[in-house]
Amino acid sequence: MSKMEHQDDALILLAHGSRDPRWREPFEALETSLASRLKRPTRLAYMELCDPLLTDTIDALAADGAARIDILPLFFAAGRHLREDVPTMLETSRQQHPDCPITLLDPVGAHPAFVEALIEIVEQQDNA
Repeated sequence: MSKMEHQDDALILLAHGSRDPRWREPFEALETSLASRLKRPTRLAYMELCDPLLTDTIDALAADGAARIDILPLFFAAGRHLREDVPTMLETSRQQHPDCPITLLDPVGAHPAFVEALIEIVEQQDNA
């Protein structure tokens, strides 16, 4: 991974993780699609069970010169992982990278646009 030419805000798409490569395929496709469309470095990371892990991805982006890192959980809701486990991981990362603000965003399921996307998906199925 090369150094960023200028300081950028970076985005991490956070998924739970699985040992099954087939489970990871849609997340990898999403990363590829978003990375090509967003105007900032975008990486996929996992909480556990497979690589790249969240903390390793934070380290890599900070080393590449990210000015700040936003983490978007690809979860429907904020359960124990997002309320307890991830914040604990982020405490260590924030101490290691004090000049790079790290923000845990609300999970995608909590966003009003997510509901609208689901409605569109259901309506397309009804019209198929």
